[in-house]
Amino acid sequence: MDTITEIAFQIILNAGNGKSTAMEAIQAAKANDFEEADRLLAEAGEELGKAHAYQTQLLQKEASGEENTITVMLIHSQDHLMTSMTVRDLAVEIVEIYRNK
Repeated sequence: MDTITEIAFQIILNAGNGKSTAMEAIQAAKANDFEEADRLLAEAGEELGKAHAYQTQLLQKEASGEENTITVMLIHSQDHLMTSMTVRDLAVEIVEIYRNK
């Protein structure tokens, strides 16, 4: 079983990958490479999905009665995931703006 710290690191890793890939999608759209932008957005979604799966693991443990130890690292990972998801959502919109230009 993964420790809270290991789960937090996985969330940070996958969320960071998702955010970076979403930013790359914006750059691809700026270059009018919408096929690449769409591929990168899908990849960003997959990375964020992995991070969300780790978060779900924690939620399921808590729902089953196990207590999760709240650490600064865990709080940081949750913050990182939420901001990364927001970046991806905004990247989807920015790519569409470029596409419809």
